[in-house]
Amino acid sequence: MAKSLNIARIQELKSNAYDNIESYNDPDTPKALDNFTRQIKQVLLADISMLSSVPEYLPVALFGQVKFSAESMIKWSHWLDNAIQPEWDEFKVSIAFNNADIPLVQAVRAHSESLLIESCAVLYLLNQEASGVKKKAKPSDNDDDNEEYGQSNSDYDDEDDEDSEEEGYYDQYDDEDR
Repeated sequence: MAKSLNIARIQELKSNAYDNIESYNDPDTPKALDNFTRQIKQVLLADISMLSSVPEYLPVALFGQVKFSAESMIKWSHWLDNAIQPEWDEFKVSIAFNNADIPLVQAVRAHSESLLIESCAVLYLLNQEASGVKKKAKPSDNDDDNEEYGQSNSDYDDEDDEDSEEEGYYDQYDDEDR
């Protein structure tokens, strides 16, 4: 039986994360948000238990650093509309993390897989609001990105990947292109 997503908690996390993001999203200091998210990532990696008291820091730390394919946006819309927490195997292929964020993602998963999924739900909602996309995403007929992300069987546990040090997005999502 599928677990339920706590939509009220996700909405609260979204509100708190948005407030943090907006407070650092200043045109006069364009690097403020980047600097803040970099610092949060370092702090969380040093003490992941902080997420117990400030869970909104995770979506802030990952804001703008994840990608959702058109196909995965449909899944996220369904999961949120029906308050369904995706199983790990469904979740891991529904989002593409930046290579540099994989250690943080692994640490968060070890701390609380549910928090990682909730935070990604927040990121999905923030992404939808920022792009002005309708609640239900629909892929276009000529969208070549549909399979670019979210098609992996990796559990984000392969730390010895030779490409893991490269900047950009975790290459597990590019394996089909090779």
